[in-house]
Amino acid sequence: MARFRVDCVLGALACGLGLVAVLLWVPADTGTGIVEKVRGSYLIGDAMAPTLAFSLLVLAGVILMIESSYKSSTATLSWNNLSYLLIALAICAVSLLMMRWAGPLATWLVGQLSGEDLSYRLLRDEVPWKYIGYLLGGTLMVSGFIFLMDKKASVYALGVGLLCSVAMIAFYDLPFDNLLLPPNGDL
Repeated sequence: MARFRVDCVLGALACGLGLVAVLLWVPADTGTGIVEKVRGSYLIGDAMAPTLAFSLLVLAGVILMIESSYKSSTATLSWNNLSYLLIALAICAVSLLMMRWAGPLATWLVGQLSGEDLSYRLLRDEVPWKYIGYLLGGTLMVSGFIFLMDKKASVYALGVGLLCSVAMIAFYDLPFDNLLLPPNGDL
């Protein structure tokens, strides 16, 4: 199948998935809209982040379909493509598992060592507990993708991953009092 046909189909699938998510799934799964008005002031609603993410997916699909009309080369799937995809999925999976379980595991370990009965659910919005999983998982994800691209591990990549995680914490958590970093809101 010609590349422009494959890219066009992939772009159409991305557009369809994004539109279904924005129009059906996000409104049905969130408690508030994109923006919420509370006591005369506007707040970010529950639907803001997923709506923006899926809108970007639709935009990427449109760009892919437009770009495919200008190309006529053929695309093939090789073992290198597939192995790269599997490694990328493994990096995402391990990073998300670390993000989810590092905080509760650290709380349990400290509780065992200190003899206290610590509950991560009660500590999930307290420093340092709320940052453990996000910092470790985020650092692993960013540095893991750098390792994958460079085909080698390096201290530099770990530093970049750590810096990116700290920057996201500073950007998303510090300015907001009532925001819990993922996955703490679900615990």
